[in-house]
Amino acid sequence: MNMLSRFALAFILVATIVPAQAQQPRVPASRAEIGLSFAPVVARTAPGIVNVYALKSMPRNNPLLDDPFFRRFFGDRGGPDVPGFDGPSERIQRSLGSGVLVDPSGIVVTNNHVIEGADEVRVALADKREFDAELVLRDQRTDLAILRLKGGKGAFPFAELGSSDDLEVGDIVLAIGNPFGVGQTVTQGIVSALARTQLGITDYGFFIQTDAAINPGNSGGALVDGAGRVVGINTAIFSRSGGSQGIGFAIPADMVRVVLQSALGGSKVVRRPWLGANLQKVTVDIAEGLDLPRPTGALVQSVVPRSPAAGAGLKPGDLIVSVAGQAIDDPDGFGYRFATRPLGGSTQLGIIRQGREMSLDVALQSAPETTPRDELTLDNRSPFAGATVVNLSPAVAEEMRTIEVESGVVVTAVAENSPAERFNLRAGDVVLEVNGTEIAHTADLAQVTAQRSRIWRITLQRGGRKLTAMLPG
Repeated sequence: MNMLSRFALAFILVATIVPAQAQQPRVPASRAEIGLSFAPVVARTAPGIVNVYALKSMPRNNPLLDDPFFRRFFGDRGGPDVPGFDGPSERIQRSLGSGVLVDPSGIVVTNNHVIEGADEVRVALADKREFDAELVLRDQRTDLAILRLKGGKGAFPFAELGSSDDLEVGDIVLAIGNPFGVGQTVTQGIVSALARTQLGITDYGFFIQTDAAINPGNSGGALVDGAGRVVGINTAIFSRSGGSQGIGFAIPADMVRVVLQSALGGSKVVRRPWLGANLQKVTVDIAEGLDLPRPTGALVQSVVPRSPAAGAGLKPGDLIVSVAGQAIDDPDGFGYRFATRPLGGSTQLGIIRQGREMSLDVALQSAPETTPRDELTLDNRSPFAGATVVNLSPAVAEEMRTIEVESGVVVTAVAENSPAERFNLRAGDVVLEVNGTEIAHTADLAQVTAQRSRIWRITLQRGGRKLTAMLPG
């Protein structure tokens, strides 16, 4: 290469490299460059995001208010400040959350914990209109609740539900809600992770993680993708301070759709596919024993007779590794993938049995209610006073996640400060025997506890273990 050619090559390199190195910040040159923003996405979605106000009557617990003198100064605001004014015996507790209008008829999705125990629920729209709301369906297992607005003329603005399976880690998302009650607020971040499990937030632990700021009051609000579609319902944060620290969790829209379809179909409970098998997480030791390259999948511990799992030929020791072709990492991942399959027909499970890969077709049917529930709340003088019990059936066992027992009586709720709570009775406990009498139906428990006893001998099943206790009458 001659001197002139070398000079020409050097000139070309300088001409192409130096300008790139010399770039400096500059003022935007056009309105188009200035206008780049998420405003169109917000304009499309924000009208369908609402504030949810839950009101609950609470008994007074301040002993000073028992004295009329102190009530004159510290009683309810707005009460007459005159001698002898007693004021109400209850106070109103208010909680605030967010919600999403998902249907023009006025159907709202929010978190169950936002309206838990509320005597009255009101919803405020982005355009400042307010409506009373009625509860259509609540699902504690997913922490979701469906409300319907009362009154109103014409169609309501609503946000479109997208598919959470379309998300990828790194996608830009917006969180829209009412944090700390300051008013509708939009924050922006990315999808930090997908399929977060083992969090212990809900029964179906399978969450979208985002660093978009989520704070108290955002619960029930929308996680929105770049196209303005709702891909999740914000439900929880990881925080040491109580405020956002960049780790928030949203319920995937595909699970929201399952609960919504049950509500729109007129059901009072969410109808999901029932497997009928007890699954456990694969540990490192189990993976080594099964000669797996890594700990993954859901290991079958037991199978309920006459269940879809039994009908498909699933056996204890089988390792489930996929549902409908989608890989699963653990029982929570399986629960989500299986629960979001539509009822009717069947789906394919990928399994490993004794080192061989296989596939099984499992029927997608809901758990049957073979026995009437006969719900009963006990109020007699026994250790069960304050407990609500129902008869077990596959449907109840699936709801309570108590599949070890096919029949009997299970505790569904325990009242606060009741004898049952002091006895440490828990929801999910199966009552097997009381004072030598086998408990097969709620009527059996009502009859045996109606009799006074100096000693109560009680046998329960809790988490697969049989417990026996002796209590004084």
